[in-house]
Amino acid sequence: MSLEEVRNYINSVRRDFASKPLSKSDLNENPMEQFATWMEEAVNAQILDPYAMCLSTVNVDGHPSSRIVYWRDVSEDGFVLYTNYNSRKGVEIAANPNVALNFHWTELDRQIRIEGKIKKVPTEMSDTYWASRPRESRIGAWASAQSHIIPNSSQLQESITELQEKYKDEEIPRPKHWGGYVVIPERLEFWQGRPSRLHDRFVYIKNGDDWTLAQLSP
Repeated sequence: MSLEEVRNYINSVRRDFASKPLSKSDLNENPMEQFATWMEEAVNAQILDPYAMCLSTVNVDGHPSSRIVYWRDVSEDGFVLYTNYNSRKGVEIAANPNVALNFHWTELDRQIRIEGKIKKVPTEMSDTYWASRPRESRIGAWASAQSHIIPNSSQLQESITELQEKYKDEEIPRPKHWGGYVVIPERLEFWQGRPSRLHDRFVYIKNGDDWTLAQLSP
């Protein structure tokens, strides 16, 4: 398909939304509890990877970048993910702690937009999660200089082979450059697709220790 054909396609295909309406009375006063309700419904709908989320960061020059990561835990503070601290996302987080998350569930015509600040989780929490990872994933975390240019895939495979030999009779320790982050939400928006693009949108905004809930125009 050529670019012109792609252009014609995306400008000719239309899909309307017909999911049930969302009203303020449907929502929990606590956005984290509301998130739990929607996550449960996404899991029950057997959506593939409902815990996949888009993480957006901003570098020192103000340039944003986004990628899909897995949500792996929830703490009292917020949403937890794990990664290489020296990756592009890690470098950008170190320079600017303001981030955004997006959960998008097409099958339910829903998305949840989250904005807030991010920080590293306690060492003990990273250690616990590291110990639960498959051995191959732990080897991979050591072998990969995530986001950095490599000459070819052979170099990566050589590193994996060396590490497998090094740790064949040992537990694999967690690298200091690998661990968790928690996104502490300051704003959460629950978006429900509706017909004629008149979507239902409700936003929770952090106000001290409390949350303010308001409806947004579609």
